[in-house]
Amino acid sequence: MHMTTRSPIKMMDPVKFDRRQFISKSALGFGSIALQSLLCQEAHAKPGAGFGLPHLPAKAKNVIWLFMRGGVSHMESFDPKPHLNRYAGKTISETPFHEVQASERLKKVRVVVVNDANGQQRNKLFPLQTGFRHYGQSGLSISDWFPQIGSCVDDIAVLRSMWTTDDNHGAQVQFHSGRHMLDGRFPTIGAWVTYGLGSLNENLPQFISMGPRYFDMRDGHYLGPAYDAVPLKVDPESPLDFAKPSRPLPRPVQRATFDLIERFNRLRSQVFPEDAALEARIQSYELAFRMQSSVPDILHFQHEPSHIRTMYGLDHEMTQPFGRQLLTARRLVEKGVRFIQIMHGDGAAGAWDAHSNLKDNHAKLSAQVDQPIACLLKDLKQRGMLDETMVVFATEFGRTPGSQNNDGRDHHPFGFSVWMAGGGIKGGMAHGATDEIGFHADQQPHYVTDVHATLLHQLGLHSHRMEIPQHKRLEADFGHVIHDILA
Repeated sequence: MHMTTRSPIKMMDPVKFDRRQFISKSALGFGSIALQSLLCQEAHAKPGAGFGLPHLPAKAKNVIWLFMRGGVSHMESFDPKPHLNRYAGKTISETPFHEVQASERLKKVRVVVVNDANGQQRNKLFPLQTGFRHYGQSGLSISDWFPQIGSCVDDIAVLRSMWTTDDNHGAQVQFHSGRHMLDGRFPTIGAWVTYGLGSLNENLPQFISMGPRYFDMRDGHYLGPAYDAVPLKVDPESPLDFAKPSRPLPRPVQRATFDLIERFNRLRSQVFPEDAALEARIQSYELAFRMQSSVPDILHFQHEPSHIRTMYGLDHEMTQPFGRQLLTARRLVEKGVRFIQIMHGDGAAGAWDAHSNLKDNHAKLSAQVDQPIACLLKDLKQRGMLDETMVVFATEFGRTPGSQNNDGRDHHPFGFSVWMAGGGIKGGMAHGATDEIGFHADQQPHYVTDVHATLLHQLGLHSHRMEIPQHKRLEADFGHVIHDILA
């Protein structure tokens, strides 16, 4: 009799606890992944927390963001410097370019680890480790390590005048967020895109990440976990962590489980009708139910023509891992996923970090990505999707003109290259320039957030309107649109 006299509220408190345990540990098992899409939708419904509609006429709808971890040598990829061959073996002070090391020109760098063995300038000039050829109608020079990307050069705008301020691999975080790691953690460009635009497909996450991530595993930060990327593995049997039941369950049983949770939700809503945020979170499990079929379907390639699978390099061990990720990216874009982030280069620093033996390192790694990236661009183009899909090829910094360990190059934040294609970007052009030995971004220099601002602009978003109360952003965070590369 005593039990029947409990108040309704006290009866519901254990339900709250039990339900959370039930959801997180039951056969549903989606954990935080299942919450993110609906959390994002919930945020868009609140004034000042996301927009869902573009500020400007949009030229693009989706982004495929390719990031080479470790620091690709700009001089052996997209910014040839023949003077390195001419003055090879000489110190910079012995060349006509000694002014590049003037103290006033080196003040941009903020050193995280003083006297670190890396992040030095390396004075003895190191010759180019590969050749270059002219490609396409534009005649742009591209490294012999990237011949397939070279074949797409008339669709690419190469930015040869990038710079950043971190001389160590925290620059990976800086390229994505625009902030030096000494400043703390801030939302990444993928999070801002997801924050600013509404969903194109309610059955899929709007921000997906593949490949070996850098040390900061978050994206949303002060925007909230709704804007973190969902990590995806190209494995139809287990694409998402906790994304399938821990034991086999028939579909009707799962449906009944979801219905039971919904009954718990209704009970709680009667007691706490104002708890809309929690109810919105719980509703995301309906999305989770749909994702169990929608995500694995994208990762099954058996319906792709054999020539497409071959073009992406799925027939070869060297190109298959990255090729599978890029083919997945194209299929995700077709389904409406907004931002697909793919990182290449294992290891704490990233495999492209060629402090020694640069020739073998870059030759091997470029062979892994060159064909799949070129195929992605051609595949998008022939399907009429490149016009609305922006592809970005980026890395955290370049490599020094001088040698390290005789046959390598050190970190170089003063000048490096990235490229962009699709979504209203002009093709067949090089924008900006470094000096004769690739040391400084001399002509039309661009801090990393200029890439962000350009990307947002093409998606119909104004970077200066991407701000929320209590989190004032610096002017450098917004960047400047690179209008010269826009069609």
